Amino acid sequence: MARKVVNRQAKAAEADAAEKLAAEVKRKKASKRKTKKAAADVRLRLYWGVFSQNLKRVAVFDFDKQSEAVKRAEELSKGGKSPHFVQKVKEEIKPE
Repeated sequence: MARKVVNRQAKAAEADAAEKLAAEVKRKKASKRKTKKAAADVRLRLYWGVFSQNLKRVAVFDFDKQSEAVKRAEELSKGGKSPHFVQKVKEEIKPE
């Protein structure tokens, strides 16, 4: 069975045309970008949260009361119960 003859010049021309088409599509997509509105400044407050093993928040303490949060986590973990841990929690301050 004879092989089909490939015209390399025609293949090169097809590849160039495909590259040009892809470049035009990219330019069109890039020009359609929309500017996002600046997000309003959101103020956050930091707390210490005591969490259970299931990631449920059990208690919340002010940031300067870390020692109390650790004590509470230790109390809840005693007696073979599921371990509790302390983690930082950020909450939004709502303007009045």
